[in-house]
Amino acid sequence: MAGSTSGDGHARRACYLKAMAARIDIMELLQRPATEVAPFLLGALVRHETAEGAVVVRLTEVEAYLGPRGSADPDPGSHSYGGRTERNSAMFGPPGRLYVYFSYGMHFSANLVCRPEGLSSGCLLRAGEIMAGVELARSRRPTAKSDVELAQGPARLAKAMGFAREHNGMPALGGEVTVTLPDVPAGHVLTGPRVGISGPGGTADYPWRFWLGGEPTVSKFRPGAVRSPRPGGPAVRNTRSAR
Repeated sequence: MAGSTSGDGHARRACYLKAMAARIDIMELLQRPATEVAPFLLGALVRHETAEGAVVVRLTEVEAYLGPRGSADPDPGSHSYGGRTERNSAMFGPPGRLYVYFSYGMHFSANLVCRPEGLSSGCLLRAGEIMAGVELARSRRPTAKSDVELAQGPARLAKAMGFAREHNGMPALGGEVTVTLPDVPAGHVLTGPRVGISGPGGTADYPWRFWLGGEPTVSKFRPGAVRSPRPGGPAVRNTRSAR
């Protein structure tokens, strides 16, 4: 998949580089929308410390999600598009916390929440390279065919990191979970439509998937699909990808 090469894209990238050169504080960064935060997270380290040990992943792919219908930045691919609910409440802040959700009755996926409290925005941690705690990650992901696959997709990443329902709303900037930005911004950032999102939110109008070019741990792109309807019921569309 080709990355963004538009003039606007280059201008945004230059803005990111300038901001990083100023040594932006992570909490200051997380006041911004996910579409601005996401490129900064590429190359970031996420550490999760548990009684079993610590696992650290270097992020190679993230996706940005914004707000509800009727807000200043509506996002039809976001869990919050229909408004605030008990399930998606953590996505409304405060920033710097995890929004962990369960999908298809099988998988957890984790997001880093952005923007001031009350505004919905988050970055899905889509894929990465396990940098420490590899043996522990392998024990959590015994079906992985290689270490490249350990965190290759959001459900795989969450499983390898040990993220589950109890981590929803947990602070992610110190303590059990710590996100550390890279010293310098990632150099080869590509963008494109988000994975597994059907409807308008999965089109090129929302090129809010960001990944590091040439990284083998980046997940494979697949478009959204309409799942088979229940007998007598309407077709059900994906709003987030679990893999």
